[in-house]
Amino acid sequence: MTELKARIEELWSSPELVSGDDPEVVAAIAEAIDLLDAGRARVAEVGPDGDVIVHEWLKHAILLLFRTARMTTTELGPFEFADKIPLKTDYERRGVRVVPGASARWGSYQARGVIMMPSYTNIGAYVGENTMVDTWVTVGSCAQIGRNVHLSGGVGIGGVLEPAQAAPVVIEDEAFVGSRAMVTNGARVGAGAVLGSGVILNDSIPVIDASTGDELSRGHVPAWSVAVLATRPRDFGGGTYGLPCALVIKRLDEGERHDKTVLNDVLRENGIAL
Repeated sequence: MTELKARIEELWSSPELVSGDDPEVVAAIAEAIDLLDAGRARVAEVGPDGDVIVHEWLKHAILLLFRTARMTTTELGPFEFADKIPLKTDYERRGVRVVPGASARWGSYQARGVIMMPSYTNIGAYVGENTMVDTWVTVGSCAQIGRNVHLSGGVGIGGVLEPAQAAPVVIEDEAFVGSRAMVTNGARVGAGAVLGSGVILNDSIPVIDASTGDELSRGHVPAWSVAVLATRPRDFGGGTYGLPCALVIKRLDEGERHDKTVLNDVLRENGIAL
């Protein structure tokens, strides 16, 4: 992989070498995308210190693919697609359940036990074992989704492909993302956290502790907590308006996310529904 990384970085830094007519260039880019497709490499991962590590060369490979790939037409029953990136296949052998209407691009990865309801997963994304990608979910380019995650109906996970050094959206293991929530611009949902329905979370959205009023972060919901949509007032020339924030209303014990009775009691106490 070291030699391949060096070759991709060489191509990225020397655009005059990049041509879709050069078989060696095409093969090098395809080799890198195949690593992503098989889950043997990831665009980003959480490091030992808890920070997100971005492997820029793999993002460069994706961008080079868009530069060199040719448009092709694919016919599937009554449907026709015209694109540069083929769709994934061979789901049954890989142990992935795919409901009609779901699709994923080559260069994305779905681990064994993933369920894809009618949804879309873009290139560079990684989806861990036994995760539910529910109806009308979008998993954007390079998003990193952990194991045993539930992305509820209509969730939008934004793509972060450029700039190459930018961290993508990360949804950690055991997290639950409520219906119609939008997680974009490199935001992060910690392990075991519950993100309520309709929450808008990006790298500029304050995450506030309801018990203290303290701002915990921008765009990072802490592990094993319940966060819901809220607003906080801000004065402008034309009046006072409520700007969105994510409000942490409960801290969970590790593993508590799976106790639906406890979780539902917390939400009922606060008049909130997922």
